[in-house]
Amino acid sequence: MSVNAWMYVLDDASLQEGQMAPVYPLGVNIVLARVSGAVYAVSGACVHMACPVFMGRLEGYTITCPCHDWRFDVRTGKFIDAPELGLKAYPTKSEEGKLYVNLG
Repeated sequence: MSVNAWMYVLDDASLQEGQMAPVYPLGVNIVLARVSGAVYAVSGACVHMACPVFMGRLEGYTITCPCHDWRFDVRTGKFIDAPELGLKAYPTKSEEGKLYVNLG
């Protein structure tokens, strides 16, 4: 299977507005977040000390890491206080009630 393929990760209805969910397509740690109806996907491990981002807070478009309060923009993965750092962002799509992430 090509790494650029869209991978099913979760039923669309399982991810409610303002919520996050960890998913692991092909073993890759990713956190999904739904904000204003859109679904975003970023790396699930904080760049600081690999803390599980999904255990943090989602406030608007900002995910705050639970370990040291590092804040990331869920749309881009950028670290808000130093944009040269960040989480990897992944494209998402919804089709027929299922959410997909592209690992490419």
